[in-house]
Amino acid sequence: MQVEQVLSRLQALQTTTAQLSTVLSLLSGPLECIGLLPPQFRRYNTEPLAPGAVNISRHVPSLQREILLHIGPTWESALIEKDAMPLLEQYFCPDAFSFASAAAGDVTLLAYSTILSLPLTEYSIPLLVRLSERYPIDRLHAAVFLDHEHNVKQMLRWEDCVRNVAAVPSRVANALQGKDIPRQLEHGFYFNSLCKRCECIISSLSSSPREHEVSSVTYILAKLVNVGAFPAFQPSSPSQPSFFQSTLPQIRTRLGQVSAATYSAAWGQLLRGFGSSRTLQSILTCLFTALSADSGTDSSPLHRTHVKRDSLLLSGILGPVDSELWESISAVILTREWSESHARIFVCWIGQDLKALAALLNCVVELWSSPDHIKHSLLDRHRYLTVLLLVTLSYFPSHSPELSSLALSPEFISGVGIYIGHLDNSVRRCGMLAAEVVAHLSGKKLDFGDWEGDEGGKAWARQVRHLLTARDLDAELVEEEVQEELDIQEISTPGIQSSTPIPPETAYDSDDESLSGYVSQSSSRSNSPTPAELAEIEKDPTLGVGAKKVPRPVYLAQLGALIRPHGSLKVDENQQANELEMGIDCAEELIRKKKGYGTELDENAVNLVYGFVGLQNNYELEGFSAKRQAALVALVCCAPRVAPPCIIEEFFKNQYSTDQRYAMLNALALGARELASLTVPPSTVPQSRIAFPSKTLPPHLHQKYIESNTDILPRLLGDISREALDRDAESNADKVPALVRERRLRVQEPRKVAEVEPFNPVPAQQQQKTTFTQVAAQYFIAPLINRFWLFFRDEQTREERTAHQDGRQRYHGAGTGLILNPIVLSHFLATLGILVHAAKNAPEWLAVIAPDSLELAITLGTKPVSVMETDDDDEGPGSKDASVLSTALELALIVLDGCLQLDGGRALGLDHTTLLLGAGEWANVVFTRLDKGEKMEGGGGVQEIKLKRAAAGVLLKVDSLTSRWRRSMIDTA
Repeated sequence: MQVEQVLSRLQALQTTTAQLSTVLSLLSGPLECIGLLPPQFRRYNTEPLAPGAVNISRHVPSLQREILLHIGPTWESALIEKDAMPLLEQYFCPDAFSFASAAAGDVTLLAYSTILSLPLTEYSIPLLVRLSERYPIDRLHAAVFLDHEHNVKQMLRWEDCVRNVAAVPSRVANALQGKDIPRQLEHGFYFNSLCKRCECIISSLSSSPREHEVSSVTYILAKLVNVGAFPAFQPSSPSQPSFFQSTLPQIRTRLGQVSAATYSAAWGQLLRGFGSSRTLQSILTCLFTALSADSGTDSSPLHRTHVKRDSLLLSGILGPVDSELWESISAVILTREWSESHARIFVCWIGQDLKALAALLNCVVELWSSPDHIKHSLLDRHRYLTVLLLVTLSYFPSHSPELSSLALSPEFISGVGIYIGHLDNSVRRCGMLAAEVVAHLSGKKLDFGDWEGDEGGKAWARQVRHLLTARDLDAELVEEEVQEELDIQEISTPGIQSSTPIPPETAYDSDDESLSGYVSQSSSRSNSPTPAELAEIEKDPTLGVGAKKVPRPVYLAQLGALIRPHGSLKVDENQQANELEMGIDCAEELIRKKKGYGTELDENAVNLVYGFVGLQNNYELEGFSAKRQAALVALVCCAPRVAPPCIIEEFFKNQYSTDQRYAMLNALALGARELASLTVPPSTVPQSRIAFPSKTLPPHLHQKYIESNTDILPRLLGDISREALDRDAESNADKVPALVRERRLRVQEPRKVAEVEPFNPVPAQQQQKTTFTQVAAQYFIAPLINRFWLFFRDEQTREERTAHQDGRQRYHGAGTGLILNPIVLSHFLATLGILVHAAKNAPEWLAVIAPDSLELAITLGTKPVSVMETDDDDEGPGSKDASVLSTALELALIVLDGCLQLDGGRALGLDHTTLLLGAGEWANVVFTRLDKGEKMEGGGGVQEIKLKRAAAGVLLKVDSLTSRWRRSMIDTA
């Protein structure tokens, strides 16, 4: 009960204010109870728990979760100032003073499970780094099997531990999206370190390990096979781990020590304990691949020594070849591609047992004589099997029955005949060489002749003959060379591998982070070129002779071909990247130049829209997003009757990402503002390079709008709504066009006789100029609203049809990346608000645009857009996402302000009374809830202020409008 009270008090810290001393006291009690409280924190243990009150397996995970979710992120800065962060780390990674205790091992095992069961954060990832460094897998193995008694619970704990440890790199890479991963948790480095510590576990086993010890090690080796730590080829990059490549120096060192027999026996028992032959073959393949097999057919004493040393390594790990291993060994040796040096190592290892050597000979002869092998194998394969056959024969005593029977074997003789008929001279001489050597070893004479020269494999055949004059097994090992190779630093874990105490002056101190300097020796390599030198080299015209230069497009059809290349089976990625780069670099300039020049722009606008909205930055081009955005904005403002409907139609298709949808909405909003002669971000094309430049912003506005496209629309909408709030409709009554016109009619009398002005035809260039008020309703706002209603109806229908199903079969219309997701939906409403504000002077504004936009804002602000919202306990406006709610209120605010400016709100108040009253009721509910302190989903900070300001603004506008037309609204309602 004491621990439960501590936990409840820690959870209560989320909602109540507390002192740091209280937090330290609550955290110190459980650690002191299990013996892990550092001495410097004992003064904070003001409320000690009773001995034995803390059950580690039951209580520690709950404490760890509370620290990760709330205590760590909330109190981190205060704990750092107090130098108390080690107190939190003690719950996950106990310090060096507690290293050897049983409680430290149990806490560490639980720490892996707790951290990986929660989303990884900036606070939990450094804990994984410390765990991987201070508590490696051999320490965890010792913690699990501390009592040396086998039971099922221990094995289950070990399997959970191995799964958690193996999942760390992938979980961290996914959480960080592959960027800025700590070196200790990188895939290759992490698993190579894990492999080294696994070898320490094997070295700690006795000569007769118990069954559960063998099972525990075979389990982790099988797990490493599954994660790719036993590759079939030499790793080509540091990110690929290899068990034997990282552990062979340790293994060679241990095989040269006094306890080599015990170590070798442990390896042999482990490899014979695998239940799957495929797993064993993967381990054997990785082992053979890691051998330094570079001797080839060289018969010098040095290379014979290297071959013998590697064969002794195989003897130490695999032991003598027996029936349990022979099936897997023969499958690896005969079915995979190996070098001639590997053939010598295999025979030198197996040759210590003539019975096993005879079994190898039978398998090799069968494969070497196979017609399929002779006809279809490559030359390297022929030479490997020929060397394997001949070196195997050289290990048999003269006049042995194996040699005599092979010389008369019909299988071998038929194989030689097929070899002799081969068209390749090098392959043919493999069979001729084998026939002569077999005849010589069996006491017969056979000489094909024609062995002089270097062509057709003759030099290789002479090297093989010289190799067979002696055996690699008889080579003498030089003791000095062995000692030099074995001089490798031992990797050990304190308290596990040895019971010898560590001297105080060499003991590890976790707080010691000092670095000692060193003097690097001078290198004989030349200095790397500087970036300036690389740039000069790149400009050298002689280096790009074969490169195909992409011509600059002149027509819009050529631009479309660059950004929408035709599909082909053979794609030149470099050429395609160059074409795409050229296309986006000159797109905006070319589109603006074509404005007003015939019908070329209108004819190609649809194709260009499809190309630009579907572009992905697959080649990591510089400034890709900004250039694509500029091209789409140019299409909207230069072809306002063609591009906007096409963009709107594409927006409601489901194959686009959030970034692409942002680009489409930004293009509509910015293009509309440019058509309406409102402030927009400046064009990326110099004004002197386009025929009809748009207006240039002042320098201060240029700096204001030169930011990311992801937040430009919310900023514009915020400025518009702020302007609407600051405007006092009552004091600015004189600015209403109707009142101004009435005053002019009273003061100025019309002229009796009107002078007829001469007709001046407007130039063709000016006749073609389009303003936003001419196209706003038909090509921008009405298609956007109508298409949204169709899409919204279809999504609601799909959700209703699958509402009775469960799990993944139930359709949700507001998933990540979809249009009804709050991120995209708020941007959609912001775009509509900017379009409505820019079209305020359009003739259709009061009758069509204003009521349709206000109805959409009220619907999205009050009704659930997806079943995901109706599943919440709190329904209604308060359950909406704060970003969607605030943007919808700002859209309503813009509509109401525009109605007050144009006609004092008469059309909206009298023709759409219900809509107006509904907007006031909706804003009142939102403002009331916010005023009571209720929290909105996704709210807080600036978003909460923005939401409250928008709700208050709508209330004020509705009150101003209804107070002016209340009597007429009552009469006509």
